[in-house]
Amino acid sequence: MRRDSRLSGVLHVLVHMAQASEPVTSETLAGLIKTNPVVIRRIMGGLRNKGYVRSDKGHGGGWTIAQDLSTVTLLDVYLALGSPDLFALGNRTEAPRCFVEQAVNAALNDTFQEAEALLLNRLGTITLAALSEDFHSRARSADRRCRAESHAAHALPTRTC
Repeated sequence: MRRDSRLSGVLHVLVHMAQASEPVTSETLAGLIKTNPVVIRRIMGGLRNKGYVRSDKGHGGGWTIAQDLSTVTLLDVYLALGSPDLFALGNRTEAPRCFVEQAVNAALNDTFQEAEALLLNRLGTITLAALSEDFHSRARSADRRCRAESHAAHALPTRTC
């Protein structure tokens, strides 16, 4: 079964957009996550409708973040995407009158509902600002590591670090 990676993809492009000093085109964003610009426009449309991003047309146009990153949670973004299914697992429904199937489905339904509530609650506690800070922390750490490796080898830093 294919996974729905829209949430991960849109979070990826939003953090990139937060680093940009000017609007970012759908083509550029699509390149970041290896998808089609039409997919980006469709996904970003839901975010625009909620006021999280805005788009400008024409030369120099593109997508920009419209709200402070600390005010937008991962839950907000998930809901703006239309609340896609969180789990690939589901119940059998081929024999709805079978008591065994009913018992199994009841147990699984309760478990799925608890897991979904827990996940949605957690998504509501993480902001885009937290993602951006994590990105910056990782970039700083990688930069320090690259400088140390380059210094040790008496070579110039490379882009591969």
